[in-house]
Amino acid sequence: MPSVSKHPSWNNPVPVNKSSQPSQPGHPPVTRSYQRGWADLRPLVITPGAMPQAEGSALVEMGNTRVMCVASLEAGVPPFKKGTGGGWVTAEYGMLPRSTSTRMRREASAGKQDGRTVEIQRLIGRSLRAVVDLSAMGEHTITVDCDVLRADGGTRTAAITGGWVALAMALGTLQAQTNLVRSPLLGQVAAVSLGVKDGQVLLDLDYAEDRTVDVDMNVIMTGNLDLVEVQGTAEGAPFPRNLLNQMLDTAQDGIQQLLAAQRKALAPGA
Repeated sequence: MPSVSKHPSWNNPVPVNKSSQPSQPGHPPVTRSYQRGWADLRPLVITPGAMPQAEGSALVEMGNTRVMCVASLEAGVPPFKKGTGGGWVTAEYGMLPRSTSTRMRREASAGKQDGRTVEIQRLIGRSLRAVVDLSAMGEHTITVDCDVLRADGGTRTAAITGGWVALAMALGTLQAQTNLVRSPLLGQVAAVSLGVKDGQVLLDLDYAEDRTVDVDMNVIMTGNLDLVEVQGTAEGAPFPRNLLNQMLDTAQDGIQQLLAAQRKALAPGA
């Protein structure tokens, strides 16, 4: 696991992309954004330290989707954790009003969060906690705020990938400030979206693809490629088990690239 001490060069973006075949065997070529093949990620840039006043932060850009992830460290824990000696990691998610093509009403002005927001921020929190030893944090809380600056598909998966970078930085700060015996960080976690259109798997959907696919899926994996969560839906007709296996294999290939980008973003002198 790379060092998570803050480094002056963390304002340098880390781009990642990979080329592949334009279509799967037996399928016609597909036309996708950024001239990608069916198993390509969109152009990826992770900029750590994008919010320097925070204990951890990262701006993640996947194509035209941009999410600011900021981790804040606070003493104390929620009531259900008090007296346990352990800490807590949680997340909040939101979208700027013009992150989409037309203005969205701020949820604060509506007086409540909608169901989608609550679902996504719970997913982010669960995913991040999967790679943290809460018992090793002491009674501290880290809140990872994920704010969508521009939405073009895959905002929740980008938030998890960038949120982990911010979290790793904040846990490094916690360890340095409190002389913890061991790091609470157990490993990495990253996420990607994918779908199926006319029988062909497509990795890392943008909005135009996401709204037309026959199957829609989000996959979250650890650095060991263990599954944290799989969210998959047939938008029309049911899909066969072998297609699910193919989607998971494709997701794993994409997540390995995301994990490499995270490590590179946190490496000293990156």
